[in-house]
Amino acid sequence: MPFDDLRQWIAALDRAGELKRIQTEADPVLEITEITDRVSKSKKGKPGGPALLFQNIKGHPHSQLLINQFGSEARMKLALGVNSFDEFADRIKMFLEVKSPQGFLDKLKMLPLLTEAGKFFPKTVPTGPCKEVIKHDNFSLLDFPILQCWPQDAGRFITLPCVVTRDPKSGKRNVGMYRLQVYDKNTLGAHWQRQKVAAEHYRQALRNAGATTQEGAPSKPSFGLGGDFDAGRRNTAAVDLMARTSGGQVLSANPIGKMEVAVAIGTDPAVTFSAIVPAPPDVEEYLIAGFLRAAPVELVKCETVDLEVPATSEIVLEGYVNLDELRTEGPFGDHTGFYSLEDLYPVFHVQCITHRKDPIYATTIVGKPPMEDAYMGKAVERVFLPLMRLTIPELVDINLPIEGIFHNLMIVSIRKSYPGQARKVMNAIWSLGQAMFTKVIIVVDEDVDVQDLADVTLKVLNHIDPERDIQFTLGPIDSLDHASRLANYGSKMGIDATRKWPTEGFTRPWPDEIVMNAKTKALVDEKWKALAKELGID
Repeated sequence: MPFDDLRQWIAALDRAGELKRIQTEADPVLEITEITDRVSKSKKGKPGGPALLFQNIKGHPHSQLLINQFGSEARMKLALGVNSFDEFADRIKMFLEVKSPQGFLDKLKMLPLLTEAGKFFPKTVPTGPCKEVIKHDNFSLLDFPILQCWPQDAGRFITLPCVVTRDPKSGKRNVGMYRLQVYDKNTLGAHWQRQKVAAEHYRQALRNAGATTQEGAPSKPSFGLGGDFDAGRRNTAAVDLMARTSGGQVLSANPIGKMEVAVAIGTDPAVTFSAIVPAPPDVEEYLIAGFLRAAPVELVKCETVDLEVPATSEIVLEGYVNLDELRTEGPFGDHTGFYSLEDLYPVFHVQCITHRKDPIYATTIVGKPPMEDAYMGKAVERVFLPLMRLTIPELVDINLPIEGIFHNLMIVSIRKSYPGQARKVMNAIWSLGQAMFTKVIIVVDEDVDVQDLADVTLKVLNHIDPERDIQFTLGPIDSLDHASRLANYGSKMGIDATRKWPTEGFTRPWPDEIVMNAKTKALVDEKWKALAKELGID
């Protein structure tokens, strides 16, 4: 680390024996998905299969397409520059636990840490490889080998984009990963789910555009009542606008305006990964990427919008979404293993494309797990744990099982110290950013290994009284959840599988777990070599 660009990363994968070049012709419509899905789920070779670089793409001569780059635990560790995810979590923890220096000696001790932290901040450079080719007109999105992944997909989708937006209120940038449906040569459907940061930027732009008008009427004077009256009226207008549009889900005749958007495709692995990390609201993704790389991300200003993108990106799309324009996006075969349903989303109008000479198109596919996103998600799990402990210090460990597709099931172990603590933890998790979507939370005691699903199943099913220990709540639900009573809103379940205390109303005896005594285990250990030979086992 760091990898300066996607090409360095590809070279590293090649050196590590983690890359296969595919010379057989493959069609970006369905075929590449089927090939990649078979490779990633193959029982032969390493779990997840190799990264694939397609070099003979039907309809796209001389193009190259990279897929499954993060599709194994080994490649995720290589991308993050660690030998274990816990090593990465410990590094995060070290910076989170920095305390104010109490004296000169403390300040001296902090200098190396501060020097390292200074390397994380992004820096803007005059130009970069992403500007080797600049097209203000005569361009087409269809020039790139964009995939149609599954038979019932609504068309081709860009699936590994770093989407850059700016908060209209604070001016802060955000980098998120939201799929983009190709409508035609220069328009895309921007599938930022309702609770994601780019969607909030869009809503803030709506609020700003509607702040001085209500139902199309011009703002009226306050008749000397002062700024508080005007602010109150603006707030009322914003509340009304959000209610009438369901938070930007449906159109309003008012307001009119635009929000600028840039999309970087084919970034270095640290930038790509940072776009999916559930960062605290005030921490910019470029800063996270700098932390991952231990070196700053170099940025360049876009040609036509007031945004910055990684200088070494393979492809950059620049443009805007209109605040008065929504269009049907989807269906799309999603990581749930089912098609996410069609819905209305903003339309991204591309007005400029810049790219490297002979750009490499980076993409991914999602579907029934395990796939590439499963390995990315498990890495995120390790990143998320120390951040969760900032507000839930009793957390010991968490497990987001791959088959639970990361927002359907979270298993949590805690150091229980007082009655009702498991329910407190459930509610705390539901208040944490993207963890709000967790459909089922299971809380166990610290002596349960949450990474051992057999142990979890045994303990949970033995320890619960369903009527007493299960609670339900209503709240935001992932947009991809097809079972909730309403889109984006439904119920969630918490299971308290901790041992119950008398102060929680449980007065019956609690049995001991069956464990062989140490003396007998030692005696059998002495005999085990001979026994193993007789039994024919190692």
